[in-house]
Amino acid sequence: MISCIACFWVLLSSALVAICSFSFVAPAWIVKDRLKNKAAVSFGLLWHCSESIDHMSSCYTFSGLGKFSEIPSSSWQTSAVLCSGGCALLAVGALLAFIIVFLPSGPCERRACYLAAYIQMAAVILMGSGLLVYPFGLNSTLVRSFCGDSDIYYAGECQIGWGYVLAIVGVMLTLFLPFFAKYAPKEQASPTPLPTIL
Repeated sequence: MISCIACFWVLLSSALVAICSFSFVAPAWIVKDRLKNKAAVSFGLLWHCSESIDHMSSCYTFSGLGKFSEIPSSSWQTSAVLCSGGCALLAVGALLAFIIVFLPSGPCERRACYLAAYIQMAAVILMGSGLLVYPFGLNSTLVRSFCGDSDIYYAGECQIGWGYVLAIVGVMLTLFLPFFAKYAPKEQASPTPLPTIL
């Protein structure tokens, strides 16, 4: 029989893969609202969007096939690699969690749970590192041309967007997945009996 913890673990793992993927492609990690005579602009890991004064929006990717070098900062390139690697590991962990639900209880199931927990912890480390590296790219010339006097961990006239916040929340929730993996196996070790007093 499937435990409630295992079901919750599978659902949360799947939801966090969706959140991670959505925040990874979101074009709103750093945003600047439209001012009097200036256009609105937003940056993501892979996207740059701008809205002109007459409300016409245009977005383009920094990198396409073979154009990874077009990402404006080496920090953003590193962050893109770390976050995409973390999302891929998170997807593998979610798939493994789904498969574990159908495994019979026993040592094989426990080992698979431990493997999934290690994979999900590695995903947390990669994505967290990617999120910490991303603000180092705020001093690139492209960002400075839109955000003014921006620098490392200082966005200047811009601000943190919902895409970056969503990525942070996703990583924070992913921290709990290895703990759920520990209690996901159907067969739990029975507690040691209390000694009887004579």
